[in-house]
Amino acid sequence: MEHNAVLPHDQWIIARKALLAEEKEFSRLRDELTAKRQALPWEKVEKDYVFEGPDGRETLSDLFDGRSQLIVYHFMYGPGWEVGCKSCSFLADHFEPAIVHLNSRDVSVAVISRAPFQDFQAFRKRMGWSFKWLSSHGGDFNEDFNVSFTQTEIDNGNTYYNYEEQKFPSTEAPGASVFYKDEKDDIFHTYSVYARGLDMFITAYHYLDIVPKGRDENGLAYTMEWVRHHDSYES
Repeated sequence: MEHNAVLPHDQWIIARKALLAEEKEFSRLRDELTAKRQALPWEKVEKDYVFEGPDGRETLSDLFDGRSQLIVYHFMYGPGWEVGCKSCSFLADHFEPAIVHLNSRDVSVAVISRAPFQDFQAFRKRMGWSFKWLSSHGGDFNEDFNVSFTQTEIDNGNTYYNYEEQKFPSTEAPGASVFYKDEKDDIFHTYSVYARGLDMFITAYHYLDIVPKGRDENGLAYTMEWVRHHDSYES
């Protein structure tokens, strides 16, 4: 890697302040986008989704755990898989430090996969995670939120993901969905995000974005090719 131009301190400050002006504009635009996201219309959840977790069967309503807001992460772990998706695991490594703070702001968090509950217990133990992780196996939840696909859909190249029909290489896909429960216990779906939109949850990426080499993903077969399960890096 060739390094950038090297300037005396006073000229470096001029260049840094010019970038700061752009960073401030980006922050303003991000705040505007956040406001639009929070103003998005809702849709009522009409199905009675049921999941299997460490406490047995739980409904979607149960997952709110006494709070009015719920974030669900759709973790790629299909029936018969021996390990979870390494990219989803990269995201999951960032969950637990945030959950206590989210709980204090009326937000509960749950992770849901399509594999049967017992299928991912050994992997969960290996990763050392304690967040709430449940199975949607046998239900429509993953299909309804467009994160699980049939082999026929994959073979025909017409999986519906990230709000468009496209080719997708796996029966499972990543995403996050947000729900609100009102005082009458009615539940509403308020937001779902997929693909590159999940970057906002990856603290490590934001650190990489401020170092000279950045994410250093150019030339890889796909952006997260470098990612490993956190116990599998060579050094």
